[in-house]
Amino acid sequence: MEAVTIVTIVFGSILIALFIVTSMISKVIGTHGGSQLSDKESQLMQELFYGMKKMEERVESLETILLEKGRGQ
Repeated sequence: MEAVTIVTIVFGSILIALFIVTSMISKVIGTHGGSQLSDKESQLMQELFYGMKKMEERVESLETILLEKGRGQ
């Protein structure tokens, strides 16, 4: 049961981060004359991207651990 909770929290976090990234992208592409991101917003986007990469690696590690634990039982 703990594994399900952990995976739910991780994937929920990923979905929230994706929502933030897509909202930032829609702001760039927006219909308001193609507004540009400020330097601060661009830096935030890069931080989100690298954070998502790290989270992806952690999820893969978690999946590996859970699969190995499942085989051992």
